Amino acid sequence: FKENRKDDIWLVDFYAPWCGHCKKLEPVWNEVGIEMRNMGSPVKVGKMDATSFSSIASEFGVRGYPTIKLLKGDLAYNYRGPRTKDDIIEFANRVAGPLIRPLPSQHLFEHVQKRHRVLFVYVGGESPLKEKYIEVASELIVYTYFFSASEDVLPEYVTLPELPAVMVFKDGTYFVYDEYEDGDLSSWINRERFQGYLHIDGFTLYELGDTGKLVAIAVIDDKNSSVEHTRLKTIIQEVARDYRDHFHRDFQFGHMDGNDYINSLLMDDLTIPTIVVLNTSNQQYFLPDRHIESTEDMVQFINNILDGTAEAQGGDGLLQRIKRIIYDAKSTIVSVFKSSPLLGCFLFGLPLGVISIMCYGICTADTEGEVFEHDGAKKESGDRELTDEGSEEEQEEEKNGKYTELSDGELKQKDLMEKKKD
Repeated sequence: FKENRKDDIWLVDFYAPWCGHCKKLEPVWNEVGIEMRNMGSPVKVGKMDATSFSSIASEFGVRGYPTIKLLKGDLAYNYRGPRTKDDIIEFANRVAGPLIRPLPSQHLFEHVQKRHRVLFVYVGGESPLKEKYIEVASELIVYTYFFSASEDVLPEYVTLPELPAVMVFKDGTYFVYDEYEDGDLSSWINRERFQGYLHIDGFTLYELGDTGKLVAIAVIDDKNSSVEHTRLKTIIQEVARDYRDHFHRDFQFGHMDGNDYINSLLMDDLTIPTIVVLNTSNQQYFLPDRHIESTEDMVQFINNILDGTAEAQGGDGLLQRIKRIIYDAKSTIVSVFKSSPLLGCFLFGLPLGVISIMCYGICTADTEGEVFEHDGAKKESGDRELTDEGSEEEQEEEKNGKYTELSDGELKQKDLMEKKKD
C-alpha cells in the first residue's frame, strides 16, 4: 500500500482494534465501501490497523482513532464530518474530484445551485484573486465545493460591481467578497461556508468554532409545538435574515433540540425554551437578563454583547477548569452507575473498600497501642502511689510517735511485710 498508494485515490479508516468508536464505525464503513464500488467511484475504500502499522499511521499524522483520511497524490485530507454513510461518501466525492469545478451553462448552474445549500463561485479570467481562490480551495475543499463560471452563466438577478469576483450563494440570495470590508479571502470563505441559520448539534457547534463567530442559539424541544418554543425559534430566524448586514461577521444563528448537550457544555441546568449565546473560542456564554419577547429584544441583547455591557459567564480560567474536572468526573460516575450498576459498584466500591480496610487497620493499631501505653502508665503510676503511700504512713507514724506494743508473732509478720515491700 505504501509503495503503490499514489497510483490511486484512497479513502482510509485508521483504527485500533480496542477502540469502541472504531467498532461503532465498522458497519457504516462497510456500507461506504459497498456503495462507492457500486457507483463506480474511482476512490478505493480501505481500513488499516494503526496499532500494527504505527509507522504508516505516524507518517499520515494519525493521533486518534478512528481517523478518516482521503489520500490523493501527495496530499492527505482529514475528514471531520459526521460519521454517517452519506456524509462520508459526499466528502470522498468532493475531495476526489476537481479542485475547482467549471459551470459552463446556466442549466448546469441551476442544477448545482439546487443541490448545494452553500455555493462558492469565482467569476472572471486569470488574476491574483483566482490564484488565491485556488489556494484557499485546496485547504477548504474538505468542507465545501468550489466552482468557476463566466458572467453570462450567472442568474439574471446577479449584478457584480467589478470583475474578477468571488461570490457565495446561500439563504436564497448571494454575497460578493470585498477585500477591504471582509479581510482575508480564506477567513471570509471559512465564515460564509455555513447558512445564516442552522439546526445546531454538538458536531456543528465544534465546526463553528473555526469561524470565530459567537453562536446565538434558541434551545428548544423540537417535539414541543407550544407557542413559546415556536416563538423563540422564529425570533432567531428573523434576526438571522433581517439583520444579516449588521451581525453576520460576528454572529451565527440557529436552534438546538433539547438541553442535554448545552447543559454539559455550560455545566449548568438550563430550563427550555431559552436563548444562549456561546463564545466557542474561550468557552464563555451569555444569558439574557430579561425575557426575550420580540425581535427587538433579541437585537438589543446582541448589541449589549457587542458593546460589552452584557455579563459574560463561564470562560477558560483556572476555577472553570477545576469545575470542569469535577463536573466531568461526577458525570462519568453517574453515567457508569446508570448504564451498569454492578460495574459501577465494582469499579468504585472495590477501591473504596480496600481504602476503608486500610484506614480501619491503621486506626485500630493506633488505638490498641494507646490502650497498651495507657495501661502501662496506669500500672506504673499505681505502683508509685503505693510506694508513696507507704512512705507517708511510716513518716506519719514516726512523727506522731504512735507505736504500739506488738506480740512476737506480729513483729515477725510486720518485719516480713516490710522486707517484701523493700
